[in-house]
Amino acid sequence: MKSASVNRHVDRTRSILGAALALATSLGAASVAHGQTACDADLNGDRVVGAADLATVLGAWGACTGCAADLNRDGAVDAADLGALLSLWGASCNPVPWATVLEQAPDPAVVTNSALRKAIAATGLPWRVRDNGTNIEMLLVPAGTFDMGCSASVAFACGVDESPVHTVTISNAFYLGRCEVRQSQWSAITGSNPSFFKGAAYPNAANRPVEMVSWNAIQGFLTATGMRLPTEAEWEYAYRAGTTAAFHSTPSAPTGSSDDAFAPGIGWFAGNNGSPGTPAWGTKVVGLKPANALGFHDMAGGVIEWMNDLYSDTYYASSPSVNPQGPSTGTGRVIRGGSWVDPSDFLRASWRDVNVPTTANFCTGFRVARNP
Repeated sequence: MKSASVNRHVDRTRSILGAALALATSLGAASVAHGQTACDADLNGDRVVGAADLATVLGAWGACTGCAADLNRDGAVDAADLGALLSLWGASCNPVPWATVLEQAPDPAVVTNSALRKAIAATGLPWRVRDNGTNIEMLLVPAGTFDMGCSASVAFACGVDESPVHTVTISNAFYLGRCEVRQSQWSAITGSNPSFFKGAAYPNAANRPVEMVSWNAIQGFLTATGMRLPTEAEWEYAYRAGTTAAFHSTPSAPTGSSDDAFAPGIGWFAGNNGSPGTPAWGTKVVGLKPANALGFHDMAGGVIEWMNDLYSDTYYASSPSVNPQGPSTGTGRVIRGGSWVDPSDFLRASWRDVNVPTTANFCTGFRVARNP
């Protein structure tokens, strides 16, 4: 026999449901008209509006400032919110229609910075996705603010173009390739492979980064895929992932390091890549080195990466503080990250250089970005 408290709970639930269902058509339609979507009503993150979301709304019934179940943000979870949810019942949440969601929430073993995990979750966007057109895996970079510019290492001072250090805000979240674009991904879109380190002579060449690609040549790939190149401010923000040292973090070194002896642990460069004529010489399969605190591999070493920005060695003195896009004039494009033939100097977070956009060589490739 049911207890009196259970009966009261059942009666209360029936009362709530009865009142809400009576208002569902009018209030639900009105709520949806004011901007609620399936992604707002998908409270448990399973990508479908259903019973689990209904349970969340009922469990939060009443005054509730700032809670997710308050769909219309009026400070209470009530019939209007339930009506909105019911009017979206069975709808799918697809905030990134160009991608397949691999993981909604950031993996704490990968995104080791708790503040970054919280910022990613706050966007409501999935953390890890695979672009449907290219099979490129991408990770979400949340909006945020950081100090951009000179981070000297023990062995190397900063270049003059790395100063002054200035505060930059990236105001919108964006997706960035977890690794540099692979030869197989390039070939699938373009039908060709310009890389030097390709073919049977180079084991697993399809999963090595594409190189011998100029900035100009990359534009066709970007047009065909809906991708873009990152700005150098976006790139440095993603590289640093909350650190301020010369070299980015690893899971075992959460603050990174400015000691050049740290460089072999995060990237392939001249110091650990063998000599010409030896099997170790050349590019390597992407993703072999530990990721930084946002989950990105090979941002230090591997291949140098093209940025979207035009280059100026004095740009930092006048760079906008929000979403800098680079100077409006210039002949060269910024390159970042260093490569398998470079010294540890080039692997630093703030190192930057320039190349003419027609240049293609066996140490330069790229990483893609995309807006949600």
